[in-house]
Amino acid sequence: MSDERPDSRVSVVMITWNRREEALLALERLRTLPERPEVFVVDNGSTDGTAAAVAGRHPWARLIASPTNLGAVGRTLGVDSARTPYIAFCDDDTWWEPGSLRAGADALDAHPGLGVVTARIVVEPGGEVDPIVAELENSPVVGPEWLPGPALGSFLAGASIIRRAAYREVGGFHERLWLGGEEELMAADLASAGWELCYLEDLLVHHQASVLRDPHLRRRHGIRNTLWFTWLRRPLRAALRRTRDVLASAPRDRVTVAGVCDAVRGLPWVLRERRPLSPSVEARFRALEASQRESTARRYSS
Repeated sequence: MSDERPDSRVSVVMITWNRREEALLALERLRTLPERPEVFVVDNGSTDGTAAAVAGRHPWARLIASPTNLGAVGRTLGVDSARTPYIAFCDDDTWWEPGSLRAGADALDAHPGLGVVTARIVVEPGGEVDPIVAELENSPVVGPEWLPGPALGSFLAGASIIRRAAYREVGGFHERLWLGGEEELMAADLASAGWELCYLEDLLVHHQASVLRDPHLRRRHGIRNTLWFTWLRRPLRAALRRTRDVLASAPRDRVTVAGVCDAVRGLPWVLRERRPLSPSVEARFRALEASQRESTARRYSS
């Protein structure tokens, strides 16, 4: 029998931008969760009336209306407003399975060194397991024996619960990366600060990809952010290998060229902020190189 008690340990932070109907539907789903989490909706400067619609139809949710689109940094506004020890991230096209927030909080309670837990993802409307799940289940990253699931090098924000103290310790998502593969840099900084990340198959997130998205822009930002992270944190030889692999796997088109040009334009900032990982943390990312080269779920395509 499922546990229907409210759970005051977890808040939900959802970012949205110009997806009014999807944001409203996401809130309807969140409201039915047995954990009854406090929900923070960060509207990233929408121009389609999202903020007004949320305030009118879901006054129970905590609306934070940003005048500009902050991208992933919008989540920080929600994290700063929350008071619970754990934060579940949610995009406007994802939703948590009932009971998963409680299970994630239980895992974080039981393991004080655990900073992030990432859930199993199913793709809707068909209910198929997302291809990325196989990579999470078979992660080559070596973690401590006490971890309740496979150790991860990075995480998927829309399918993860994070310890609020860990998020605040590393400063959250970097404003320069905006959105698209923004998790990798934060994951490296979490690991450098001593926090562990793992996958838990008992947690479940549903994802029905929005049709209101620009896949070319997302790919452009993903390529840029991957290259920026690589040169911000990886040692020289590893950075060269990863750059080669990223460029070899990306389509040879204008979107890729734009992403690479964006990355090059940020080179002065990258070199100023470059801080290579310690050998122990670098080993986590080195372990992922083969799976990243072979992955079909992580291809830069649009």
